[in-house]
Amino acid sequence: MAYEFESVLKNQNMLYSSPPKENRGIPSVIRVAFVLMDNFSMMSFTGAMDALVTANMMSEAPVFEILRVGLSGRSAMSDLGIAIATDLELPQLHSRQDLLMVVGGLRVDLKTNRCLRRKLVSAASAGASIGGQWNGAFFLADAHVMDGYQCAFHPDGRAMMADAFPRVAISDRSYAIDHDRVTCAGAHSSLRMMLEYIRIKKGGGLTQAVEEVLGCDEYDHLAGISAITVDTDPTLPETLKIALELMQKNIEEPLSISELASCAGISNRQLERRFGRFVGASPSRYYLELRLTRARQLVLQTNRSITEIAISTGFISLPHFQKRFRDFFGTAPGSYRATYERRKTKPKQTSGGIFSEAWHSG
Repeated sequence: MAYEFESVLKNQNMLYSSPPKENRGIPSVIRVAFVLMDNFSMMSFTGAMDALVTANMMSEAPVFEILRVGLSGRSAMSDLGIAIATDLELPQLHSRQDLLMVVGGLRVDLKTNRCLRRKLVSAASAGASIGGQWNGAFFLADAHVMDGYQCAFHPDGRAMMADAFPRVAISDRSYAIDHDRVTCAGAHSSLRMMLEYIRIKKGGGLTQAVEEVLGCDEYDHLAGISAITVDTDPTLPETLKIALELMQKNIEEPLSISELASCAGISNRQLERRFGRFVGASPSRYYLELRLTRARQLVLQTNRSITEIAISTGFISLPHFQKRFRDFFGTAPGSYRATYERRKTKPKQTSGGIFSEAWHSG
């Protein structure tokens, strides 16, 4: 019988676990095109791109098809002087994308680009979402596809935007998603913007899984195995923090639930309720998932024997460890290393590829 992670650790393990086959389905693919302006912000672009690529890694099949579009030639020059290879030139782009994103930057020349204006108008007319990063929204406003929408823009250019495009609602937020308009004000906000876009299109579970990978280092304290939703919750009771920390520190020799409750100064029942509310599973279930997450890390990241890993994660026997590992990750730990390596290196279409003919066709 296969099991799925129940607790807040499920998102951290999404990439590595094997959900029951009957729950799997072919996800609908969202096609995203990044138009890279000359001297575009590399950091802004990679933040948004990384979110989409990571989302594809978390899924059994790609959920985003990504194209890089240059103004001319087969590459686009970033603000760092690093050229990025592009999949096609702007004149070749046609209005069959789901999101058309214009990537600006501090050194981008803000002047009318007639070809880009036509592409934006055509995409908007076809019902596509339109976006701009840093000052990329200038080109959306210039094409009059931002009229009446909230628009995030780099602070240094907001006065210009308000004066030149009075029908655009300039926001003071770092990013804004207003119906089918997606904008961010700079480099750091591009990741948050794209995470919110993923949440809207593909749900909170996948978004949180991506955030666990890309957003974990935004915080001062980094637990070895934890979850951002718990670590950043200001309402988390101190007693629950104590119990969680004790579990972290006692993986090899697990404590009983009564011992955890006693150390936290609450009853077993109170501990159960707090775990259910904040962690999404009972203390015993979370403790098991915590130990299995640690075991998964050791299987994939070390050359330790399976017996040694079983002992290090508090399992009383090797057969019991193998069974529990197989329940949650779909295969015995002895073959999991090779299985995951094959899965990790299996090519996924994330750029060009399966939709290339549709994008180039007229």
